[in-house]
Amino acid sequence: MESVQNMQPHQQQLFMKEMENLQLKDSLTMYNTLVARCFDGCISSFRSKALDKSEITCVEHCGARYIKMTQRVGLRFAEHQAVQQGLAAQQQEQQQKP
Repeated sequence: MESVQNMQPHQQQLFMKEMENLQLKDSLTMYNTLVARCFDGCISSFRSKALDKSEITCVEHCGARYIKMTQRVGLRFAEHQAVQQGLAAQQQEQQQKP
């Protein structure tokens, strides 16, 4: 984020707006994927307007599993990024040594 701090104020605003748009797009994509995955896996008939108990239970469990999986992937990605940044910092230090 150091490079963002070096930007002009109007560029920072544009950058932050773009980041907000990307986050919104990512959230909507995650939501749509969750709905599609759980609907396809849990809803098997259209006998009535309402879901039956087994479908409700399936959708609730599917949603919970999907959210946990998404959080776990996010944590692993953050850990991986931290390791990569640490390695890059070490390489940069080694290159700066005479």
